[in-house]
Amino acid sequence: MSDHSEVPVAPVAAFEPPYYVAVFTTVRSEHQSGYSETSARMEDLVKDVPGFLGMDHAQTPGGLGITVGYFRDADALTRWRTDAEHRAAQQRGRAEWYQSYTLHVAKVERSHSFVRAEDPPTVRLPAG
Repeated sequence: MSDHSEVPVAPVAAFEPPYYVAVFTTVRSEHQSGYSETSARMEDLVKDVPGFLGMDHAQTPGGLGITVGYFRDADALTRWRTDAEHRAAQQRGRAEWYQSYTLHVAKVERSHSFVRAEDPPTVRLPAG
């Protein structure tokens, strides 16, 4: 996906189940011409899908990429899967950009989050 180094790092928050996740795990090939632009376009395009909840993405130093898309229901996931521009990107990915990939789709039945509260300010008492 696109570079978001200026955006604070945080996972997508938990949602009230049930909802769906699509876990896309990839190893990219050497041929990456046009990948960054298409990836950024797909990231913008999926946001317009009714029922899209958010996306997490991680890349290991060794080249394994993991993108998790969150969708309110199966219909939202189907709309994304069958989007014409997304389908064209999928075909190009198989032809050029990916050495291998795996897609897992699952219905989430339980979900929760944790966010550490900011540490309270340190109170310094006068010496004495």
